[in-house]
Amino acid sequence: MPRFHCPLSLAAGARIALPPTAARHVQVLRLQPGDALTLFNGEGGEWTATVARMGRSDVEVEVGAHAPVEREAARAVHLVVGMPANERMDWLVEKATELGAASIQPIAAARSVLKLAGERAAKRQQHWQAIAVAACEQCGRNRVPPVAAPLLLSDWLRQSAPEGARLVLSLRDGARALREAAGGAGAVWVLHGPEGGLTAQEEDAALAQGFEPASLGARVLRAETASVAALAVLGLA
Repeated sequence: MPRFHCPLSLAAGARIALPPTAARHVQVLRLQPGDALTLFNGEGGEWTATVARMGRSDVEVEVGAHAPVEREAARAVHLVVGMPANERMDWLVEKATELGAASIQPIAAARSVLKLAGERAAKRQQHWQAIAVAACEQCGRNRVPPVAAPLLLSDWLRQSAPEGARLVLSLRDGARALREAAGGAGAVWVLHGPEGGLTAQEEDAALAQGFEPASLGARVLRAETASVAALAVLGLA
């Protein structure tokens, strides 16, 4: 059954107009009055719904019953990622959402190729958030992970003191395996660099803020692969 994100107040028996993006998708799928679909608004659970009217550019649906279904990972894994360039960040956001990331914080580090600011940064954030929404529609998640505005790594470290295990992916001697370093923490923050990784100075700055070095093994992974691997190790349930 088609699933659509509908960031509105939903209630059984209500008749609502779908937001423009969802309405376009319904029209592309050529759904007709009486056809069934599923709605979720990101606040928990999902609703059955039925197409009530198809306009030229708008779609009305009748909301049915609410099902308190959640498909979140057992552990909240928050990614703090050095943004890879080109379409690699789009891929990272999509796959991280499918794998259950609780949130995604893009950062710019010393070796970053992609550096964003101002209006360009705001547009990319909106683009990445839309990718997360589409991934939730596809994979069945009913809670959309927030994709934060890009920040400099130094600014994020200065502003943030997240609760839970704080881990920075590292190739340093003595770094513990990621799963071991996370232990039984219910929330885990995983920081890693962009192409070329974090500099030694950046790793030191993270350690000074309470991060612990953690390892995904001896191989050097691409930035987007590191995120996916970390979620596979920590987040799949």
